[in-house]
Amino acid sequence: MTPQTPLADRFGRVHTSLRISVTDRCNIRCFYCMPLENVQFKPRAELLTFEEIERVARLAVSLGVRKFRLTGGEPLVRAQLHELIQRLAAIPGVEDLALTTNGVLLADQAAALHDAGLRRLNVSLDGLSEEMFRRITRRQGVDRVLQGIAAAQAVGFQGIRLNAVSIRGLTESEIVPLARFSREHDLELRFIEFMPLDADKNWGEAQVLSGAEVREVISRDVAELSPACRADLSQPAVDYEYADSPARVGFINSVTEPFCGDCNRLRITAEGQLRNCLFSTAEWDVRALLRSGATDEVVAKLFHDCTSAKRRGHGSDDQGFADTQRAMYQIGG
Repeated sequence: MTPQTPLADRFGRVHTSLRISVTDRCNIRCFYCMPLENVQFKPRAELLTFEEIERVARLAVSLGVRKFRLTGGEPLVRAQLHELIQRLAAIPGVEDLALTTNGVLLADQAAALHDAGLRRLNVSLDGLSEEMFRRITRRQGVDRVLQGIAAAQAVGFQGIRLNAVSIRGLTESEIVPLARFSREHDLELRFIEFMPLDADKNWGEAQVLSGAEVREVISRDVAELSPACRADLSQPAVDYEYADSPARVGFINSVTEPFCGDCNRLRITAEGQLRNCLFSTAEWDVRALLRSGATDEVVAKLFHDCTSAKRRGHGSDDQGFADTQRAMYQIGG
């Protein structure tokens, strides 16, 4: 495919990363992501097919995108996901292919995913105790997640990252256990501030447990942390190193320290809606173009239109902030 003009917005940010949601379905019910009951999932026919996702990925590469991450919902509930991994991994120009999962189904699929060409995994794990897991996910199964992590390491995945959402009044007791667990098992760890994307619309600023506070706890009760070199300014996390270990801890401070100035990410929802921000109130319909016989040039223009419309920041801290009306599972993590 002929290289086209890179995806640069009005503020000079060049977009080289695309997050693709493959499903809005999930096998757990984290309250910061999905409602507990009466969830309205998209019919299968409305989801992008593997062939459509591959076409979009190839086009994105021609526009300068080099990093792809598959999300959901829970991507591992999408049947035969390893086949999509194999398709994407084979595209010339794809430099980084990753997947975010809750890990519940990982033990059964780790080998197939690795054989298909996947090399990077993020596992969402907000706490190590079954009680905390149940309170957040409203399901049981922390042991299955831990088994999934072990299975992934056994088949060759390296640098597996744990993503933990920090919520004041709830997850403080999990900070130290998670830090110690990640150090002992050669896992990266990232703490993510609680964002206003919960399905139940119960988010409040008072519930935000800041990355600075979490870092202070780890430095005091586990080992001293110091700032690490930040090779990629576009990455959402600020990384720290332990004084007594090569392990790292990252902090995604999207509420207290927005990092929009270096953002290089676009998103596609499971039903093919292109978004230029997690908090965007507008979407661009890729699926409609794909299914109406549009040429690659027309789809590429849609990507450029979406990118050009990107705001300077997500605006969640502005008084006039408009709710996205979409919960995390409907957007893609």
